[in-house]
Amino acid sequence: MKYDSKIQFFLCTALSAVIGAVVAFALFQIKSMPSKTDTTNQHEETYQETDLELRQNPMTTTLRLNTAELQAYSADERSNIAIYDQLNEAVVNITTETQAFNWFLEPVPQNGDSGSGSIIDTNGHVLTNYHVIQNATKVFINLADGNQVEGTVVGVDPENDLAVLSFTPPRGIELKTMPYGDSGNLKVGQKVLAIGNPFAFERTLTVGIVSGLGRPIQTSRRNIIRDMIQTDAAINPGNSGGPLLDVNGKMIGINTMIYSPSGGSAGIGFAVPIDTAKRVVAELIKYGKVRRGWIDGTFVQLFPRLVQYAKLPIEKGLLVSRTRRGGLAERGGLRQGNEAVRYGSNTIYLGGDIIVSVDGMTTDTLADLYSALEDNKPGEQIDVEVLRSGRTVKLTLTLADREETRE
Repeated sequence: MKYDSKIQFFLCTALSAVIGAVVAFALFQIKSMPSKTDTTNQHEETYQETDLELRQNPMTTTLRLNTAELQAYSADERSNIAIYDQLNEAVVNITTETQAFNWFLEPVPQNGDSGSGSIIDTNGHVLTNYHVIQNATKVFINLADGNQVEGTVVGVDPENDLAVLSFTPPRGIELKTMPYGDSGNLKVGQKVLAIGNPFAFERTLTVGIVSGLGRPIQTSRRNIIRDMIQTDAAINPGNSGGPLLDVNGKMIGINTMIYSPSGGSAGIGFAVPIDTAKRVVAELIKYGKVRRGWIDGTFVQLFPRLVQYAKLPIEKGLLVSRTRRGGLAERGGLRQGNEAVRYGSNTIYLGGDIIVSVDGMTTDTLADLYSALEDNKPGEQIDVEVLRSGRTVKLTLTLADREETRE
């Protein structure tokens, strides 16, 4: 190249030097940068160090994984998952053994009913339904970790279809327990969850709502369980005795029965309110039974032929056939019948009071009387309305002990 002047020569020389310096610096930077393989190895080392740290701290790992995993679910799903994680180990599977007889009248053990239950304290007490362990000669409790232990029936309350069992926890196992809630402020439409063992599928979770409240369900000829909780959460055979939970993970009921023509869940299930259970569990553990008050007399539920024969003024109520001589009912003014008539193999005494209301509850049937006195204790006083000689009379009676009046 040929330059026109010395100035141009010096400018070109300087510019070449600058360009050369820039190129040299760039080449140096590229050479000093780590390769892609080196970068990958560095990240792997960092990950391994972090993973090692987490493995050394299982609690941190669990919390981190739970947080990351739960972000993929809705708030409602996260609530369900959390409740199940916290409480499913407090639910047990209950199986029973009953006794039958062969052709030679020899006793033969056979499988009985099965159901669910909730561990209610760390001493190994389990709350379940009475019908789950009814007629059982042996009871087995299957825990969440796979252990099966033999249980003992501590107490039963057939009138509320409740029972308390107990077992000795295996050594080294810390029992998870089911917390009590409150069934007094439930609302139709609120969300509920059920955990149980339907068809022997252990610790199954179903979700629904409270479909109805205050349902009276007759469980036998003389027993009506009042204030039952109705739910559409799927309840099937094997769920009996398991917990019905609210969104706070508190037990608000004990799943008891279903209404189903087919025997499977039809979206109509019933649970005993937890407030009823809380009232009787302490007595079941202490006495093995519930001490209840009773009007010490003999009563006959009115039926059409009796009403027609005796020319009674009403068609529903309880005729006072006899009162216990010198008993609390007699001393309270309740009058027995004085005209004996035969009905089949029984003797009925006509002419006595007809009870129409007990403790504010209409008593059309014997089941109504049992239900009215279900939550009353011996020695308590109750108001009783009777029909006497065509007019209504109000009495205040002191209750006797039901068991003593049967002796």
